Amino acid sequence: MHGGDFFFQAFVYLAAAVISVPIAKRLGLGSVLGYLIAGVAIGPFALGLVGEEGQDVMQFAEFGVVMMLFLVGLELQPRLVWRLRGPILGLGGLQVTATAVAAAAIAMFAGFDWRIGVAVGLILAMSSTAIVLQTLQEKGLMRTEGGQNAFSVLLFQDLAVIPILAVLPLLAVATGDGHAGDSSHETATWIGGLPGWGRGLAVLGAVLAIVVGGRFLMRPVFRFIAQVRLREVFTAAALLLVIGIALLMTQVGLSPALGTFVAGVVLAESEYRHELEGDIEPFKGLLLGLFFIAVGASIDFRLIGADPGRIAALVFGLVALKFAVLFALGRAFGMGLDQNLLLAFALAQGGEFAFVLFSFASQNGVLPADVTASLVAVVALSMALTPVLMLVNERLVQPRYGTRESTRRPADAVDERHRVIIAGFGRFGNTIGRLLRANGVGTTVLDFDSDRVELLRRLGLQVFYGDATRLDLLRAAGAEEAELLILALDEAEEMRKLVETARKHFPHLTILARAFDRPDAFDLMEAGVQRVYRDTLDTALRVGVDALRLLGHRAHQATRAAARFRRHDEDALRELMAARHDRAGFVNLARQSIRDLEDAIQADLADEREDRDLGWDAESLRRDFGGGPER
Repeated sequence: MHGGDFFFQAFVYLAAAVISVPIAKRLGLGSVLGYLIAGVAIGPFALGLVGEEGQDVMQFAEFGVVMMLFLVGLELQPRLVWRLRGPILGLGGLQVTATAVAAAAIAMFAGFDWRIGVAVGLILAMSSTAIVLQTLQEKGLMRTEGGQNAFSVLLFQDLAVIPILAVLPLLAVATGDGHAGDSSHETATWIGGLPGWGRGLAVLGAVLAIVVGGRFLMRPVFRFIAQVRLREVFTAAALLLVIGIALLMTQVGLSPALGTFVAGVVLAESEYRHELEGDIEPFKGLLLGLFFIAVGASIDFRLIGADPGRIAALVFGLVALKFAVLFALGRAFGMGLDQNLLLAFALAQGGEFAFVLFSFASQNGVLPADVTASLVAVVALSMALTPVLMLVNERLVQPRYGTRESTRRPADAVDERHRVIIAGFGRFGNTIGRLLRANGVGTTVLDFDSDRVELLRRLGLQVFYGDATRLDLLRAAGAEEAELLILALDEAEEMRKLVETARKHFPHLTILARAFDRPDAFDLMEAGVQRVYRDTLDTALRVGVDALRLLGHRAHQATRAAARFRRHDEDALRELMAARHDRAGFVNLARQSIRDLEDAIQADLADEREDRDLGWDAESLRRDFGGGPER
């Protein structure tokens, strides 16, 4: 590729991302689906702005996957894996095994060789880590039982990529003519002439060499480089390590992505892990975006258009198969109906690792080109359907079936009535409840974290376990007789659901709601909550007051400035709320609010300096007229 071509390709990719992703986010589709749509638009089967045959696209995808897997491995600490070993090995292991066996059986029933069936089953068992985790986080579902189990399954799938990459070449040994792939590919590696068992040993030996070398060589090298105290050199060394190991793995016939993943895992316990994450993190989102754009661009719409019925049937079959396996396993592990449905809908798609594995399997002669092309399209389409499936679960399925079995543990029976109900008793609600209790005000406390409930009960606090968004539980807690409802939940989406339920069924309640930031405060105010409290505002103002005092400002001057800031910010919040949907008006109003605040505080400072010059400052008056000490 010439220099001009490279810059043009880079421009097209970045322009597609900048245009499509904000639109997709605004429409509620999520950023991942926006990247996929952008890739479809610029791909060789639409506008044709990149890659006549998709080669340029896959170069971008390969680099994106390499960096993505390095970061995944870097975050995969062995201690985390050990702590979650139960759900990871149990639910995750059974999901991969059951899905692979079922898909392999279907492929063999369709007439394919058993080796092809096993390869297809292993690859299709993967789900999309990037799409699922981002969707769960955006919807505030990561801390639910379904969200935690989905994370465990995805973690096992990430770990399973290593043995799958090692097994795939073995499946190509005895296919037809006994060759594992294209001869040109074989001669480009060090192990091209080895028998099948020799290749397997070489693969395992390469992985073992990276692990052992990382333990004894990487840390001293990074320690030496860190002493130079040049951040760019440290980043360059990290990239050198990643690319060098990827090159080594390529020479033994494995995907470069496997090498970077192993390198990340080796460095996960290093004392330089956080510095590496900080250096590479800015590239993570962009590279993942480029990867998903490449996925969208690689979808062969001519193949889909040639036989749309078959492709649609394969997509539906893949989603239905994975949904059924996940739902059955969730029931076997005792999950409630709503959380089980969340798990099944969230993971019922193919994953980004499938593209790496399909490419690797094709290069090694495991899968025919026509099978690979069809399945790449099927996996990409199933990934694009994930936001739609999650929306169906949220809007149609959960309201109808989600309240039958909320959690594995039933809600507590609430046997007391008070004037105040507190929903959520974490660090925020806990402080409120203790303050009210110390002043003789009784409260009925509801919390959905069973571990927290047990701990608080051991501390002598009366807390009831249950989901405060449930109407029946609010009734049992005495919402019809209570006066105040204090919202201190940890998830913004749950807060909005509770506000909607309370305002509809208990309109007499005065709601005091915690907000995490301004957008969250706007949402609560729009839902009808008049008393909204941002939980970071007081702490930030306290820090500001202390900073002013340490810089030589008088205590009353700093406190007065903070009080002025609070009053001004509360007034501005309501004005900005009215203009939140007018972007230009919102920006202008926010800028004017900042200027007005600075002018007001500067005017106060000028008045105080004038009073001090005249001898009318607070300290002088107390000294002259016998006032008490400043508070």
